[in-house]
Amino acid sequence: MNIVFVEPAFPQNQRRFVSALAGVGAHVVGVGESPEHELGDDLRGQMAAYYQVGNVTDVHQLDEAVQWAQDRMWIDRLEATIESHQMAAAEVREARGIPGTSLRTTWLCRDKPSMKEALRRAGVPTAASTAADNAGEVRAFAEQVGFPLILKPRSGAGAQGTVRVDSMADLERELGGFGDAASIAVEEFVEGHEGFYDTISVDGNIAHDWATHYYPNVLEAMRHRWISPQFITTNRISDSSFYGEVREMGHRVIQALGITTSATHMEWFYGPKGLRFSEIGCRPPGVGAWDLYSAANDVDVYREWAHAIVHGGPEKPMTRKYAAGIVALRPDKDGSIRGYSGLDDVNGRFGEWIIDAHLPDIGTPTQPVEAGYMANAWVRLRHPDYDTARSMLDDVGRTVHVHAG
Repeated sequence: MNIVFVEPAFPQNQRRFVSALAGVGAHVVGVGESPEHELGDDLRGQMAAYYQVGNVTDVHQLDEAVQWAQDRMWIDRLEATIESHQMAAAEVREARGIPGTSLRTTWLCRDKPSMKEALRRAGVPTAASTAADNAGEVRAFAEQVGFPLILKPRSGAGAQGTVRVDSMADLERELGGFGDAASIAVEEFVEGHEGFYDTISVDGNIAHDWATHYYPNVLEAMRHRWISPQFITTNRISDSSFYGEVREMGHRVIQALGITTSATHMEWFYGPKGLRFSEIGCRPPGVGAWDLYSAANDVDVYREWAHAIVHGGPEKPMTRKYAAGIVALRPDKDGSIRGYSGLDDVNGRFGEWIIDAHLPDIGTPTQPVEAGYMANAWVRLRHPDYDTARSMLDDVGRTVHVHAG
């Protein structure tokens, strides 16, 4: 199978997808922004060909690259795993007659108001939402639904650009932060615990799935420096009626949006109103979630994704042997890393369960709190018992301190 893969070199973990595709027998044609001589021998050796463009999100440039590939070989698939690359890939896929996620499905997965409208029609419980083209429409929605509300870009990834407003004064202040945006998504705030449900689907059927929990919810985690936020994937997904409800919701979302063979990443809330769908990306999750799933199941999830695309099904089952999670460790102030404390204590107690850690060198500039879970230091671990794994993550967050100045 010949597969065009968009942007094989950046960010760094894109190389994992190329390696997985090559490892299951695909001939990979890379389309990226880096000069070919900068790719390195390993990456270049895993690709049958490479075409450099100035901007992989430019439909015209991506189309030229795919036409170049089609002039030389039959192209079976065009794959993109980064949120911002999805629409350009879908437009070229459709124009060039290449199988894969349709333009309509990609649009519904990118545009949050359209996504919610389609899912409400399919009976999937979601928060009330609208697409607002001006401040007056936002105010009208606020008067109808009430506060709190969530404001976010219509096609943003994850919590990027997302804000909560609790009053009309908050609303007026935050509207300025969207600048020249022609339209934004406005949603009812859903109270409850937040998590995500990830899948690899084949022909619209779920081949692999994982349920993962945030502690605390993302907006709270991204607002406060003192929090060492974490997310942890459960190995109890088959043992609870709640996860059965999550799985059923995920299946309905995939069917309603017309997703065929693809990775997906779905966010959900569970609270007083029950389970509520939040949003979906028709792509793999970010922040190293697949690394956790691989460690939790003793399976290479990147290879499972590649096997599903190339061979039409999974290669290995998920063992559910471990729960696995990451805890983010924030510097105590902005500046540069000065040192760490508590690492020896944590290694002494949990060393056998630690998967890996990222501890930036002394002198490394700090990143802001809102930059995310992997922006500064972090530790990932696994354990056969979910509750034990979660308590260990809590312990690491309390014990390890990142000193900056």
